[in-house]
Amino acid sequence: MAAKKKFKLMDAILTVICVVFVAEAAAPVASIGNSQFFWWIFMIVAFLLPYGLISSELGTTYNGDGGMYDWIRAAYPEGKTAGRVAWYYWINFPLWMASLAVLIPDLISIITGATIGVIPSLLIQLAFIWIVVFISFYPVADSSWIVNGAALIKVLLALIMGGLGIYGAITHGVANEYTVASLLPSFDTNSLSYISVIIFNCLGFEVICTLTDSMDNPKKDIPKSIITGGIVIAAIYIFCAFGIGVAIPTDQISSDTGLLDAMMLLTGKTGGAFIAVMALLFMVTLFGNMISWSFGVNSVARYAAENHDLPQVFAKHSEKTDMPTGPALMNGIVASIVVVIGAFLPDSNLFWSFFALNLVMFLISYLPVFPAFLKLRKNDPDRERPFRVPGGNVIQKVLAILPMVMIIVSIIFTAVPLAFDSETLAATLPITVGSVIFLVLGEIIIFACRKKNAVKL
Repeated sequence: MAAKKKFKLMDAILTVICVVFVAEAAAPVASIGNSQFFWWIFMIVAFLLPYGLISSELGTTYNGDGGMYDWIRAAYPEGKTAGRVAWYYWINFPLWMASLAVLIPDLISIITGATIGVIPSLLIQLAFIWIVVFISFYPVADSSWIVNGAALIKVLLALIMGGLGIYGAITHGVANEYTVASLLPSFDTNSLSYISVIIFNCLGFEVICTLTDSMDNPKKDIPKSIITGGIVIAAIYIFCAFGIGVAIPTDQISSDTGLLDAMMLLTGKTGGAFIAVMALLFMVTLFGNMISWSFGVNSVARYAAENHDLPQVFAKHSEKTDMPTGPALMNGIVASIVVVIGAFLPDSNLFWSFFALNLVMFLISYLPVFPAFLKLRKNDPDRERPFRVPGGNVIQKVLAILPMVMIIVSIIFTAVPLAFDSETLAATLPITVGSVIFLVLGEIIIFACRKKNAVKL
C-alpha cells in the first residue's frame, strides 16, 4: 500500500495564506479613505494577533479534525454551544460559495469578452459549486497543489495591485491628500461597517487545525504556520491597501469595488490582455479559497454529527478515503438552491446579499471560541500545552475580550438596521430576517438531533 501523502510545513503555511488572505478585500475597505490604514493596523493588532495566538494554543492542545468544535465541546461538554457553533460554521459555507459562484460568469465575460445570458450564467455557477464539491471528496494532501497555487496567486495579485498603486502615485502624484487628521479613525457608520469585512479577512486560522491527520508534526507545524502565515498576511494587506490608497481617489472607490475594478482604475483600462489574465488568476483563487475552506468546514460538520449535534447525513464519509462526503454534498445542494433562487431575483447585487448573510453566521460561530479559551485555561491547567499564549491572567483576558468585542460590533453593523429610512431597511432587513431564520432553524435542528439520540439537554 502506498504511503499516505502528508502535509509539509510549507503546505500548511500556504494553506493558512490561502484560507485567511482575501485579496478582494483591500479595495472595498479603501473606500473609507486614509483612515483605512488605522483600521487595518488596529485590527491586525487587536484581532488578528490575539486570535492567531489563541488558535495556536487551542489547536495544539486539543488537536483533532474537529477544529474549533473540539475546543468548544471540551470547554462546554454538557450544553448545546458546540452544536450551535458547528451549525453556524457550516451554514455560512454554502452561502459563501453561492456568493462567489455569482462572480464566475462575470469573470468569464471579462476573460472572453462575451456576454453571458441568465441560463448559461446559472449553469456556470452550478459547475463552480459542484467542481468544489467533487474535489472536497478527496484528501487535502491530494489537492495541496491547488491550494498552494491559489495562495501564491493571491500574493501575486496583491503585490501587483499594491505595486501598480505605488507606481501610479510616483508617476501621477498622490491621489488623496495625507494629513494627520485624515489618518485618524473615523467612527461614522460607513467606516465602522467595514470592521466586519476586515475581521472576515482575518479569520480562518482554525482551518489548519482540522488537518492534523494530514500533518507530519501538527504540534510544531500548527503554530509555525499560523504565526508565519499571519505575518505574511498582515504585511501584504497593508502593502496592498497602501498602493490603492495613494493612487485612487477615495470618491472613485465604491463599497462594491473589488480587485479587478481597482486594477481597472489603476491602469485606466476596462479590458485587454492584462485585465483578462488578472481575471483568470482571480478566478483560480476563488476555487482555491472554496477548496481550502471546504476541508475545515466539512470536518467540523462531520464531528458534530458524530456527536449527535447535527443530522446524521453530515456524518456520512467515504470508506476508502475517510473524507466527509455527507457535508460536501449538503454544501452543493444548499449552494445550488441559493443560486437558482438568486437567478430569478430582481436584486442585481446578489454577491453582497449572499455574502452579508454568510458573514453574520460566520462571525457568530467564533464568539464562543474566546471564552472557551479562558475556561479551558482555568479548568484544565495541568494539560500539556505545546504552545502557550504568553502573559498572565490579565493579558489572556484582554487577548480574549478584544476579538469578542470586535465581532459583536461587526455583527451589529452588518445585520442590525441602524436607521429606518427605506434605503437602509432595504439593504439590511433581508440580512436581519435571514439571520434570525437560520438561528431559529439551527436551534430546531440541534434540539431534534439531541432528542432523537437521547442526549441529555
